[in-house]
Amino acid sequence: MTHLGYLLVGWGVTLGVGAIYAASLIRRGRRLAARVPAARRRWMTTEDE
Repeated sequence: MTHLGYLLVGWGVTLGVGAIYAASLIRRGRRLAARVPAARRRWMTTEDE
């Protein structure tokens, strides 16, 4: 494998792991936000008035 190959694989793995981690954080945040009572939600997420 050439130096360019190692470089591309390294960046690919790094970006792939970062994307998977970001997706898991978003999924976890949405799941936890659904458990918060409506009266305790922030103003941006409430469906009241």
